Amino acid sequence: MISVKFYLDKADKNNRHPIHLVLHQKKTKIKVATGEKIMKSDWDNANQLVKDSEYSHKSINKFLNFLKHEVEKYFETELHSNFTDKKIKEKITSLVNSRRENTDINIVSEPPIEYETKSKITFVDLFAGAGGFSEGFLQAEYGNKYYDFRLASDINENCELTHLARYNYQLGLDVEFLRQDITEPDFLDNFLKKIGDTEIDIVCGGPPCQSFSLAGKRKKFDKKDDLFAHYLKVIRQLRPKYFVMENVKGILTKEQGKIKEMILQDIRSMVDLKEFSQLLHFIAQLKKVEIEQSFILECYYLRLQFEKVTDKELDNLKNSYINSLENKFRILTPKIVDYKTSKTDKNISTIRHGFNLLKRVKELEYIRKKVINEKAFSNVDNDFFSVDFDSFLTSIEPVTIIEKIHTAFNNLKPNAVFLNEVKQIITALEIFDYSFDECVKGLNSFVVKANKEKEFETILSKIRLYNIEQPFVALASNYGVPQNRERVLFIGCRKDQKLINDIPATVENSEKVNVFEAIYDLDFVGNDDERFDYEKIDLKTQYNGSTQKMKALIQKRNIDGKPNKNSGLSYSEWSKKGRLNGRFVNAKNPFYVRNFEELQNALSHLVAPLQNHKTSKQNEDVIKRLNVILKSGNYESAKSNLKEIGLESDKRSYTVLKPERQSSTIMTIADDYIHYSNPRALTVREMARLQSFDDSFVFQGKRSTGGNKRKFEVPQFTLVGNAVPPLMARAIALEILKNIQ
Repeated sequence: MISVKFYLDKADKNNRHPIHLVLHQKKTKIKVATGEKIMKSDWDNANQLVKDSEYSHKSINKFLNFLKHEVEKYFETELHSNFTDKKIKEKITSLVNSRRENTDINIVSEPPIEYETKSKITFVDLFAGAGGFSEGFLQAEYGNKYYDFRLASDINENCELTHLARYNYQLGLDVEFLRQDITEPDFLDNFLKKIGDTEIDIVCGGPPCQSFSLAGKRKKFDKKDDLFAHYLKVIRQLRPKYFVMENVKGILTKEQGKIKEMILQDIRSMVDLKEFSQLLHFIAQLKKVEIEQSFILECYYLRLQFEKVTDKELDNLKNSYINSLENKFRILTPKIVDYKTSKTDKNISTIRHGFNLLKRVKELEYIRKKVINEKAFSNVDNDFFSVDFDSFLTSIEPVTIIEKIHTAFNNLKPNAVFLNEVKQIITALEIFDYSFDECVKGLNSFVVKANKEKEFETILSKIRLYNIEQPFVALASNYGVPQNRERVLFIGCRKDQKLINDIPATVENSEKVNVFEAIYDLDFVGNDDERFDYEKIDLKTQYNGSTQKMKALIQKRNIDGKPNKNSGLSYSEWSKKGRLNGRFVNAKNPFYVRNFEELQNALSHLVAPLQNHKTSKQNEDVIKRLNVILKSGNYESAKSNLKEIGLESDKRSYTVLKPERQSSTIMTIADDYIHYSNPRALTVREMARLQSFDDSFVFQGKRSTGGNKRKFEVPQFTLVGNAVPPLMARAIALEILKNIQ
């Protein structure tokens, strides 16, 4: 039996008494200073607590309880042969010193002097989540170039808490965080206010993609589908040299590839306003030689002017455009129908009311957004409401309104003499809803007819702000990540920058990092257990008879996963050492907080070498079930056995990790995975290792959540599962540094 207590030592010159931990075990007595000092009147010896008369009593008591708990756990789990005075004192002192070091460091620390001569490449991270992109970019350096992190944005408070803890408090950066929905009207204003006059070189981010996922239901009019447009709106404003959009593979085939083409079209439709007058002048010249279709060319001329005006001016231009078509129809009406029909016919009313609706596209867009938000909030999907909601949302889109006007004209069956005028109105309405890219395609026939293809291409090359060929699929395991996670990347390259069409792999297929070497050194936790320090793993004891086979799975590597037998480190060693570059020599030790209040009080930080390494509490039946699946090798082959012994489950899937392979895509629910050697789910830290996060990157706030709370909360498991693997982000960041001018 051991006894762990605290006592007050002799007072210092300010009459404050140091709190010491004293440990009794048989004949052993060990004393260690905790680093905390209080007035004698503030100590409750009977309850071993600091009284609330001491202003920092909460944080001190939290730390003392943590120390006591860790010492007691050490004696429960450690071999008795290790119970030496020296080792026990080292254990306690390391925790005390880690905390003291953190409270002694300023929040913002300057980088080493050698970085003053290097070039800073600025970047911002939208839809930042845990910070996978941010982490990978900060790891990357090339030549004399490195990344300067200016701002991250997300809508969830635990994303902000994790970001502030990592980048502001732990690494000492002065990076801003904007917690706001990107679709809100004042988002861009607030964003620009936070970055100030700083020119942004790179924008990265992955707009939420659940509705695109091949693994889940595909929803129509999902709120998340609308976020690409807002992401590109930020790009238009910032004009970065490169931007990176990450998404799931399913986006390539969504709506038979139409979504992908829409995104590419929107990217190619971003124009350089400084050069735009050249195109308008070119169309004006075409109008002089084109007699038959001069009206249509005029429509293209008017539509293209939408690209170069502010929102307020745009509303006026759109109204003016539709008013001109409305006047044309007013003159045409008595030619194609009699007076009575013009007042009572449903087709005529449809055309007139359609014009009215098109003049109010801004108001309709506001309604559309509100309905989509309400649909998401009320979880309207796959029910009797969803069809009506989707039908309404479809009906107020400009393309649907124009289609109905077209149908109404066809129903009127106008005399052949007036068909050309009708056709002109319909074509003009279609042009009204065209993107810039569609306008370019529509103008091609006029350009060919005038034999001005080369001149047109030269103008377009100057006007298109961004070049992109096609999105491409990046496999995380190609970049040293022990996970077969496929992600689609859209990399937009400003016209004055080199085109990037691929991110070269850093490892060959035979060199990939496996699950075992990623997490074997963390395999010292049991059921309902939490550890705050590393423990030595004895492979010979754990894998008697197959020790050499398991050892052979561990390789020395470079940071990017490339094998390096001479000067490399193992994957787990890199995870412990950290992959960040030399700027962060003054970084604080890993710490955990539950909320913003604790973050702001350094004494409330729970400082320890290892964080987020806690297992779930699983009952005996669950452990037995997982053990059967583990021994079977996979869930499918275990189902009949589970049914026989009465342990079947409604759970859709379990994935048994294979030590010699890469993991499948890490999701947001830890219970979906079974550890390769123990019948248990993974810890947050193990999932983070499989995503390639350094151990010093601590996921803050709640560990998990369930039920409807998953719609609004982003706990640690969700932060990990939704993240871009930092090593994949590092490879992207390096490729940009190699090409950026």
